[in-house]
Amino acid sequence: MSIATTTPEAAHPAFDVERVRADFLILHQLVRGKPLVYFDNAASSQKPRAVIDAIKHYYENDHANVHRGVHALSERATELYEEARVKVQKFIGAPCLRDLIFTRGTTEAINLVAQTFGRMNVHAGDEVIVSALEHHSNIVPWQVLCWEKHANLRVIPVNDAGELDLAALEKMINPATKIISIAHVSNALGTINPVKKIIELAHQHGVYVVVDGAQAVPHLRIDVRELDCDFYAFSGHKVYGPTGIGGLYGKPRHLELMPPYQTGGDMISYVSFAKTTWNELPYKFEAGTPNIAGAIGLAAAVDYVEDLEQSFLRIAGGSPAPLVLRPNKTDELPAPRPVAEHEHCLLTHATERVAAIPGVRIIGTAKEKAGVLSFVVEGMSALDVGTQLDLEGIAVRTGHHCCQPLMERFGIAGTVRASFAIYNTLDEVDVFADALEKIAASVKPRIAVPEMRQFQYAPATGANPIAVAEELASDFEILDEWKDRYEYIMDLGKKLAPMPDVLKTEPNRVKRCQSTVFMHLRIRPGTIDIVEFLADSDATIVRGELALLEKLFCGQRAVEIVAFDIHGFMERIGLEQHLSPGRRTGLSEMIARVKHFAAQVTQQSVP
Repeated sequence: MSIATTTPEAAHPAFDVERVRADFLILHQLVRGKPLVYFDNAASSQKPRAVIDAIKHYYENDHANVHRGVHALSERATELYEEARVKVQKFIGAPCLRDLIFTRGTTEAINLVAQTFGRMNVHAGDEVIVSALEHHSNIVPWQVLCWEKHANLRVIPVNDAGELDLAALEKMINPATKIISIAHVSNALGTINPVKKIIELAHQHGVYVVVDGAQAVPHLRIDVRELDCDFYAFSGHKVYGPTGIGGLYGKPRHLELMPPYQTGGDMISYVSFAKTTWNELPYKFEAGTPNIAGAIGLAAAVDYVEDLEQSFLRIAGGSPAPLVLRPNKTDELPAPRPVAEHEHCLLTHATERVAAIPGVRIIGTAKEKAGVLSFVVEGMSALDVGTQLDLEGIAVRTGHHCCQPLMERFGIAGTVRASFAIYNTLDEVDVFADALEKIAASVKPRIAVPEMRQFQYAPATGANPIAVAEELASDFEILDEWKDRYEYIMDLGKKLAPMPDVLKTEPNRVKRCQSTVFMHLRIRPGTIDIVEFLADSDATIVRGELALLEKLFCGQRAVEIVAFDIHGFMERIGLEQHLSPGRRTGLSEMIARVKHFAAQVTQQSVP
């Protein structure tokens, strides 16, 4: 999907986005006092009323365990479950029901292939190829397999636009190459990879191909027969279905030979203490009670998308042919879904708006993209940008997007990612771009910290951590709104004592944070148990959290630091409630660093 030629005015008049939005009740709410703008669809899309109603109806009317039951509810549940398989099978173009295995999602599907088919076909000295664009879920399973088998993991490089270097791939394939596992669409950049061409190239050399289709299924017409891939994995929650459900397509000749991934009930044909035989496909790979409601919800999502497309085609004239406004430049790229033309217009408009903002740089400018726009704001961490957008009611994703090797390729810690779906509007893009303009304009260059022979550690701000906490809590209680408390923390971050670069070493880095964080702790000279530290982060909001820790702990006795209930304090001021799980993890790691140091000091100072 080219991002350079279509203007917002080219959106097809047959697509009524307001009618679509009416099906997604969650979109009609205020966040931080502002209308919600949900641009985090690459992480998980919202669910239409039809999906929610289907799951609700199942639990209220038809719930029972599937397959072996002989009573009416079990028969109805089984019928719904297997009807769901038929719908999903047809949705991705799988030739028959035996080819489609229900899984928890893309991650489990790839692990299933790696731990069964991979173990059968990869041996010492062999090679598995992935690309630099891959999600961790399509790196780590193969990495673990290669460690176990003493095989080699090789990586297809990407150019500065975020496109695969196919010439390099051709040179990489050799007799040792056994499997190529590739994303159909990059979750971090939106790049649409020419997987059909890659599959044809691989098969010419007898190499098997696994496709991560998590980001492709919502945007592209998928026909696994036409692609001729060996395996295709996808997730339901990306395509307006529920979480915890997805699928794996595999060619029957592979699935028949593969051993089960998990064992237990329903995946067996006969069990004795002497021998067990496996059930037929696809049940051989579906051990235990399946996610029945999830499968029914996914089928409802498939129905919703296809009904929407049929409605679109009827209004537009009954034939899909005239709707292809951007004919593919190459035959190996699948056609977008008809309603994806709307998403393309959103991406085009967002790209034009964001590219025009001074200080903002787009990461990933491939010629063919799905609805993902990743960018950085110079002089501001992605975490700060995302937090400030959230204050405007705009939901985006920040960080490395489970693509740390890709971020390293571009020399950045992470990006801000806005991703679009069928229910987003051009007006929402403008709200987002206007907010981003103001954020980028507010960036002030950080003053370089001179190298100092004597580092300036903050003095104690109270008699003990409890006294400091009471004073800080009083300040927060005056501020009723989270936005005001956020600005207060940001102001603390801007005033945090500087940390010279000489202390920003790997031993001082705090792991598992969504930003780059350093902490240098020591015992105050001339004392045996007074703790002080210097700290820094590339995110102002995290610097604010570090400033709070500095006020509470710097200059305090180690034993009092150990005894202080810091998490209770953070909950009291409302900080932990407004942090994502990832942010809470980072804050916990910073607290743990101080607490661990103080505990060591306490042990050493006891006579």
